[in-house]
Amino acid sequence: MKQLAELIPIALFFISYKMDGSTAEFAGWTYTFDGIYSATAILMAATAVQLVLTKIFTGTVDKKLWLLFTAVVVFGSATLFFRSEAFIQWKPTVFNWVLACFFIGAPLLGKKTLLERGLSDQVQLPPQAWQKLNILWTANFVLVGALNIFVAYNFSESFWVSYKLYSSIGFVLLLTILTAILMAPHMSEEDNSDGENSVN
Repeated sequence: MKQLAELIPIALFFISYKMDGSTAEFAGWTYTFDGIYSATAILMAATAVQLVLTKIFTGTVDKKLWLLFTAVVVFGSATLFFRSEAFIQWKPTVFNWVLACFFIGAPLLGKKTLLERGLSDQVQLPPQAWQKLNILWTANFVLVGALNIFVAYNFSESFWVSYKLYSSIGFVLLLTILTAILMAPHMSEEDNSDGENSVN
């Protein structure tokens, strides 16, 4: 659910980009959408609102959202200041590759993967399962980052914006399904173990 909520700023980015050239009026104030630059400004604002609402409703903001917010602000500001779409196009690649580095580095610096550290209180899995999940998520971040920059440099800006939205949805769903598939056998084992304990 949290991953789906993270797609809202991307959806607003897509919608505002498609409104290029349109004029919005509110209380005597008029604004004409300016393609990638208006979309970038809205992405920055939406991500900031997402961070604030997350803090209000959950009482905490995880490190991933802080990293996302920082990346959006840094690359978005550079896009608006230099009037170059290259910065915002590189943002997803840099963000995902940084996440991949964290996932690779965590088990090397400690005994647990990032997923195990965050979910071990809720889900009990054997070490091999956590390692497989870590490989899956790392591969996802590497692939998403590589495909993003490939599309950005080999297709039109408009195509990249559409790809950014639809691929984000697709990869989130795919990662969720694959994660569930890897966890399912161990979850059934845990249920069976709990059942046996309750009988005894």
